[in-house]
Amino acid sequence: MLRTTLPNFRHKGLPRLTMLAALTTTMASVLIGPPAATAAPSPASSAAPTTTTAPSDPAASPSTTAPAAPGKTATAGIDGGKSTDAAQSTGSGGCGGKLAFGKVERCSAISGAQQNAWTVTSTAAQDTIYLRLKSVSGEGVSAQVTDPNGDVVCYVLPYLNECRLGGAGKYTVTVTLYYGTGTGAYTLSAESMRKPSECGNLPENFFSFASAGRSGTLPAGLAARCYKFNQPTGTVLRPARSGSGDVRGVVLDSQYQPAGCTVGYTSECTLTGPGPYRLFLQEFYGDEAAYTLKMPRISRAVGCPTLRLASFGNPGTAVSNGTVPGYDGMTCLSLSSTTAGAVVVRLNQFANQYLGWRVYDADGRQVCEKWSDERSCALPTAGSYLLLLTQTWYWEPVTYQLAVVALSRAEGCASTIGTAWDQPTQVVHQTSAVQTHCQPFRGRAGDRIMVYQAPDVYDDTFSWLVDEQGKVLCSEWSEDDGCALPAAGTYRVISYLGYRGTDSADLTYRMQVRSLTDPTGCPTVTPGAYNAAPAGALGGIRCRVLDLPAAGTYRVRAVDADNYRQWGSVYDAAGHKFCTDVWCQVPAAGKYTLVLNAAEPGRVIDENFRYALALLPWTPSGCRPASDTGWQGTPVRGEFTAAGQFDCLQLASPAGSRVVELLPGRATGAAAPDITVVDSTGEYLCDWYSVRQYACELAGEAPYFAVLNSDDGAPTGAYSLAFARTDGPPACPVLPADATGATVTTGTDRYAVCFTIPANQRGTGESITWKRLTGTGDARLSVFSESGIRYCGPATYAVERTISCSPPAGALTVILETAAVDATYQLTHRDAALPPA
Repeated sequence: MLRTTLPNFRHKGLPRLTMLAALTTTMASVLIGPPAATAAPSPASSAAPTTTTAPSDPAASPSTTAPAAPGKTATAGIDGGKSTDAAQSTGSGGCGGKLAFGKVERCSAISGAQQNAWTVTSTAAQDTIYLRLKSVSGEGVSAQVTDPNGDVVCYVLPYLNECRLGGAGKYTVTVTLYYGTGTGAYTLSAESMRKPSECGNLPENFFSFASAGRSGTLPAGLAARCYKFNQPTGTVLRPARSGSGDVRGVVLDSQYQPAGCTVGYTSECTLTGPGPYRLFLQEFYGDEAAYTLKMPRISRAVGCPTLRLASFGNPGTAVSNGTVPGYDGMTCLSLSSTTAGAVVVRLNQFANQYLGWRVYDADGRQVCEKWSDERSCALPTAGSYLLLLTQTWYWEPVTYQLAVVALSRAEGCASTIGTAWDQPTQVVHQTSAVQTHCQPFRGRAGDRIMVYQAPDVYDDTFSWLVDEQGKVLCSEWSEDDGCALPAAGTYRVISYLGYRGTDSADLTYRMQVRSLTDPTGCPTVTPGAYNAAPAGALGGIRCRVLDLPAAGTYRVRAVDADNYRQWGSVYDAAGHKFCTDVWCQVPAAGKYTLVLNAAEPGRVIDENFRYALALLPWTPSGCRPASDTGWQGTPVRGEFTAAGQFDCLQLASPAGSRVVELLPGRATGAAAPDITVVDSTGEYLCDWYSVRQYACELAGEAPYFAVLNSDDGAPTGAYSLAFARTDGPPACPVLPADATGATVTTGTDRYAVCFTIPANQRGTGESITWKRLTGTGDARLSVFSESGIRYCGPATYAVERTISCSPPAGALTVILETAAVDATYQLTHRDAALPPA
C-alpha cells in the first residue's frame, strides 16, 4: 500500500524537509509519470556526504557480497505464441562499487553511520535515471546522488525515483541508514531513460487483439524494464496487464516526454508526441512480479473476429459466442456496415454478470457504449467498426452471446399491422437470447402511439419506436401523450425480452401497438343514470369512446366483473391526456377516449378482459329521498344489479346540520356500500368513514346527496341503510336516568334507536349500559354532543356492555345500532361519578 508518512529523518546530510521535498517529487513521478525535471537541492541546504566504503574488518561488518544470479535469457518473437522475458541477473558487488543499469545489487548489511558508495555511469547528456532503493530487513535506508563535483543531484527514497542528471559521466549514489544506528539490508537498482541497458522490441503484431502479449518477470528490487515500439502519432491503444503484483508503466515519446499512455492507470489512451516510443515498466512496491502485457490497437484494430449483422427475429448463425477473461479482460469483434445508421447491440450474459461494450470507428473514436446507447448505436458512416467487450467487475471469465441488428434494415420484421384498439394482441416468440423483434405498423401524421408489452413469465421487456430509416423517435411511453409520429408512413416498434439465462428455448411476450389520436375499434358509451346499471356494460377491449353531450364534470369509473376498480386515463381527440378517471371535467361536448391502465406500458390488457364503465354527470339527479330520522322510520332499501352501478339518495337535513349513516350491525359487501356526500353543485363533503364513524357536516349549498356504490369484490346485492341527524331537532326520546332506563325492540326494519339525555339530567361524565334481553344479535353505541359531534364510540359490538363518556356540557344524543334481527335491549345511564345502584 502506498506509504503516505515520512520517517523522522535525522541524517546530517539529508534534512527532513529536503527529504520531504524529494519524496513529493518521487511520488509525483510514480503516480503520473516522469516530471519535466528533478532539481537538485542547493548545496547550501544540504552538504554532500563524504563517500566511504564499508569497513573490511569482518567483525565490524558482515560480508556484503551478494551471489550472482543467472544471466538474462534471450526472448522469442510474438508472432503466433506467448514470448517471455526471464528475470534479469543481479549484480555481484557488495555494499558499494559499480552500479550497472538493469541490475539489482544487494547489500546484506549496512550498520551505524556507514555510507555505501555506488558508482553509476551515464553515457548520455541530460539523462534521467530510474533508481529504486528497497529496504529488505532491519533499519530503513535512504540515499543521495552526487555529481563528479560532489554536488547533490537528487535524493533517493522508497518506491521508484527519477533523477535528472547533467552531463554524461560518473555519478555517486551514497546509501545510509535513516537514523545512523542499527543494521539494515537493502537492494539498489538503476536504469537509464535515454540509454537503457536493454529495451525489448514490441513488433507490429504485438498490437493485434489476437496477440498473446509479452510475458515476463520483474525481479524484486528492479528499477524498471524498457520496451520500445513504433506506431503513428494519434494511435489509440488499450494497455492492459495481468499477473501478480502491481505492475505499472509509462510511455515516453522520442523527446522523452510522457506520450499520453500509461499502464495500470487508463483503460485506453492516445499516443501524443513523435515516435518511436519507449515503455518503462515497474512493480510499484519493488516486489517480484510476473506479468503479461497487452496493448491492442483500437484505431485501425486488427485481430478481431468478424461478426456479420443479423436480421430481426432469430439471428441464426449471426451470433458471437465467447468468453471475456477475468478482471480487466477484453474481447473484440469487427463490424462492417454498408450504410450509416443505427444498430442494436444485443448482449446476453450468463450468470447475471455485467459486461460492458463500446463501439469505435477506424480512427479509434468511441461511437457509443452500453450504458447510454443500449437501445440504439448510431454509426456515423459506412465502414468498419470495432466492438469491444470488457469486464472490470469479476475475476472469473464471463461467457456471453452477442448479436448486432441494423435498425435501417427490414429483414426479419413481422407483418405490418394497424393501430386499431380492437385488433388482436401480438404474441412475440423469442427463441434466441439475443433476438430483436421488429413490428411494423402504419401511422398517420400526428398520431400519438402507445406500446404496451408484458412477458408471460417474470422478466423485463424493452421497446422503442423508430422510423423506416431506423431513427429512434421515442424510447419511453408517456401516459400523457404517447409518442407523436412526424408524418404518415410505416414505423417500427423494436422490442426484446430481457433474457436471464432461463433454460426455456421459446419465451413469449404480448404486445399492443395503439393510437391515442382519433382511435378506432373502441366501443362507444354515452352517459347513463343513477340507480341503474352502468351505461358501459361488461365487455372487452382496453378503451372506450366517451360521447359526451355537453361540457361539464363527469363521473367516470371502470370496474372489472368483481367490481374492483380499474384505473384509467381520458384523452381528447388529438391524443392528449387531460384527466384521470372518477372525476373528469371536459371543456366541450364531443368524443373522448378512456384507456385502462394507460400509465402501465408494462401491462397488456387482452381482448378477453371484461370490464364495465360507469359514465354519469358528476352532480347526481333522480335520487330517492332519505329522511334524517332513520331511527324511527323505515330505512332506505336498494339493490346493485350490476358491477359499476351508482345509486344516489337526497338527504333531508338542512345546511349546517350533521348527519350519521346507520347500517345493520356487521354489514359487509353490497350491504355496506361505499358512500360519498356532495352538495347541490357536486362539491365533495364527506366520505364513508366520516359519515359512518363520526358525523358529516352538511356545508355548501343544499340539497345534499349521498352517492352509493358497492364494495370491491361485491358487484351485486341488496342494501338497507338510514340516516340520523345528530344536532338539534328532531329530538330523540329522553333516556330516563333511573335503574330501569328504557327498553327497545329491534327488527328487520328497525336496527337503530335514538335517545336524548337532557343537559340538566347528566353528569360531567356519563356511564351508559346496554344489555340484550331477548332475541339474537349484538349492538354498538355512540354518544354525540349537542353540536352533533361524536365524542364516544362507536363501541365494539357486544351483547352487553358499559361505556364511560365525558363529552362537553349540553344535551347528548345516544344512538344504539343493532343487527337487523328481532331482539329487545335495555339502556340505562347514570352520572359516572356516582356508584352503581
